[in-house]
Amino acid sequence: MTTMRITLTTVAATVAALALGSGLAVAETRLDPMAGLAGRPAGSDPLDPTTALRARAGTAEAAEGNEELGGLPDGAGAEETYYQCVACHSTEIIKQQRVTDHRWDELWTWMVEEQGMVEPDEETKEIILAYLKTNFSSER
Repeated sequence: MTTMRITLTTVAATVAALALGSGLAVAETRLDPMAGLAGRPAGSDPLDPTTALRARAGTAEAAEGNEELGGLPDGAGAEETYYQCVACHSTEIIKQQRVTDHRWDELWTWMVEEQGMVEPDEETKEIILAYLKTNFSSER
């Protein structure tokens, strides 16, 4: 009887631990949109559909830009983008991106919610996103 009680207690404890552990795993399902690229240079995976898009960033055309704005292309929103983004990372991060317009919106939300980016007023946000989509989108 005592052995059965110990076995039941052990089983109950194991089930509780597994349930708690799986609950924590489920709670941590938010994906880091940049994690998939971590440690992989552009063009490293020939089966990656974005390889060709990211490879375009290495062309001479993409290398030219406004030196005062970290090499970002001139245009409406360049200055706003520069000052918003370099608070956390270099312009090189921006210039290497070739994601869809929708993905820029997702990245913006991720940076605000997960990375603590201070969000500017709505008008400035729209200017920056329009600039990013115009200059660093896979859709153009």
